[in-house]
Amino acid sequence: MDRATQVIVFRLGDERYGVEISQVREIIRPTQITRIPNAPNFVEGVINLRGQITTIVNLRKRFGMEAKPIDNDTRIIVVEHDNAVIGMMVDSVNEVKYLSEKEIESLPSIITSRSEAKFLKGIGKLPDGLMILIDLNKVLSDDEVEKFRS
Repeated sequence: MDRATQVIVFRLGDERYGVEISQVREIIRPTQITRIPNAPNFVEGVINLRGQITTIVNLRKRFGMEAKPIDNDTRIIVVEHDNAVIGMMVDSVNEVKYLSEKEIESLPSIITSRSEAKFLKGIGKLPDGLMILIDLNKVLSDDEVEKFRS
């Protein structure tokens, strides 16, 4: 039997991305973000998430895309990585999909050989197009996560 992977589908610009649901703690709407002086440009700031200070990373900026204003579709995907709770800001969260092993292709070697591609896991084939599968736990380096740990 083919093992299915459950993924949360989100958008950054015109591209669809997927992340395994097991990596996601929760999905929230943006709240008041407090900016941190001298933080990396992809760090939006911090929020108070039920009493826990949580760093918010803008995935558009992290992936080298142009930033866009927060709107009604903007969501924060909250993940826990090495005891650090981090929010990943995305343009929208669309749906949850099941992908079979046959629907997941590995990345071409020209992409995986680049160090920036360490967080890319593969390509999901959907009836209406492709989706880039990422590992949210690898979007930030261990050093970066250590700095965000509260």
